[in-house]
Amino acid sequence: IILKKKILYQFQNFKHTTTLYSYSTKIMPQSTFSLDPFCYRQFSKDYHGSQILNVSKSEFLDKVNELYETGDYDLVDGYAPFCKHIFIPNFCDSKISYLPITKDNEHLLCSGYTSRRPEELSVLSRWFPADKVDSPPSAKFLDIILYSRQQIIKESKAMGEKPNVDEDAPWGIISVKAQLEPYETPMNPITIMRNALGKEEGGSGVKLDPKKYQESVDYWSTRAIIV
Repeated sequence: IILKKKILYQFQNFKHTTTLYSYSTKIMPQSTFSLDPFCYRQFSKDYHGSQILNVSKSEFLDKVNELYETGDYDLVDGYAPFCKHIFIPNFCDSKISYLPITKDNEHLLCSGYTSRRPEELSVLSRWFPADKVDSPPSAKFLDIILYSRQQIIKESKAMGEKPNVDEDAPWGIISVKAQLEPYETPMNPITIMRNALGKEEGGSGVKLDPKKYQESVDYWSTRAIIV
């Protein structure tokens, strides 16, 4: 009799635990997006590009997921199958990170060899010094650039790094562009070049498309980033 009671108790307890586990699994939402460590640098005042300074990393990620879950913002195809974009309102007051080149400011342009991180090759770049030009306006939109979890893992391993991914999120935010347009603008020509170099050099391994490259040259011939 005692043995039967013990078995019955264990069965009821198991059933209760299983029910609770199943219930908690159903009510716990899974995020569509995670924040890749490569994007962390944009939350610093020292970053040369679109800075995200008015919210924390976790607040930013939560807001992006929240906006996507409304159904008002779709995933847009990027330059490769593993790349997507989502264009959302600029909720964090980020400034655009470039200026048009004019006759009045072209004498302020600087150039030099820079790299995005120590393990990448330095490349020739040009920029406007932030202390020499007027403060840029606030962007209207944020271009959230996404890579698939699988692509992030491949690139991390190729660079000799341990992949840092959220196993529950199919997409990782690898970069954010604060801009005036609600659509993708051409990436910098050197970024296209770096991607073509391969994953071992910090790129994605996507072959260079001459047409896309020329579009990039045309766009960035009349613009320069602010540093």
